[in-house]
Amino acid sequence: MNGAVELLLEPLRYGFLLRALVAAVLVGAICAMVGSYVVLKGLAFIGDALAHVAFTGIVVAFLAGFSFYVGALAAAIAAGLGIGWVTRRVGLSTDTAIGIVFSGVFALGVVLMAIGIRTYTVDLFSYVFGDILAVRSRDLWAIALAGLLVVGTMVALYKELLFAHFDPVVAEAAGLPVGALQLLLLLLLSVTVVVSVQAVGVVLVLAMLVTPAATAALVARRLPAMMILAVLFGTLAALVGFYLSYYASVPSGGAIVLVATALFVLVAALVRGRGAWRRLMAARG
Repeated sequence: MNGAVELLLEPLRYGFLLRALVAAVLVGAICAMVGSYVVLKGLAFIGDALAHVAFTGIVVAFLAGFSFYVGALAAAIAAGLGIGWVTRRVGLSTDTAIGIVFSGVFALGVVLMAIGIRTYTVDLFSYVFGDILAVRSRDLWAIALAGLLVVGTMVALYKELLFAHFDPVVAEAAGLPVGALQLLLLLLLSVTVVVSVQAVGVVLVLAMLVTPAATAALVARRLPAMMILAVLFGTLAALVGFYLSYYASVPSGGAIVLVATALFVLVAALVRGRGAWRRLMAARG
């Protein structure tokens, strides 16, 4: 018993590891809650696009000398508006517009990063795969405040967001500003992506948005229950992944996502097994 407690407490003796653990849990919970809408509304592609676009904002922020949060959020919001403009004005499908905008902006980020590496001594690759151990106290405050904003908004406008996104025609007839509410969800998704990039990286942030929520969707029948379960799965993946990365000396972002994926596989197997068992019992009866 004492040995198990010692294993749990050992990483927490170091300030930077304690900050990393708190950041991982916050990111896991925030991504999971927003991810419920991402999974149910099929927004995974746009979530991935925002993560890649945010990277370009980070590169611009480093080159210009201001906070990477500002650059990433500005880039994500601008990309979201750009996708909407291309869809409405040019007449292309949303998926096509997303592909054009995010690939073009991400390519710009790659070019700017190459220029920045020659000009400045900066490590921008950590934002591609995540470096949760680099989280500072001010980063932790930024993640906490962003999480409070995202979760608070989703709770306060739960009925409006649900109505506008799952029955927009009736919602508009009822007088709700459907367009504004859809844009609000996109902004909340942008904020979530931006605060998650440092923890798990551009490449893996989509997994934290989708996998815990998809796991919850296997067992939940209503959106509130799905959100609660998604947050639990996301938090558990963050905790287990953090300790796995510490003791196995593997990248934290990858470890967290692998644990989230393992949870999905386990729950899917249990759900399928329970269904097969029920069918077998019904056939015998």
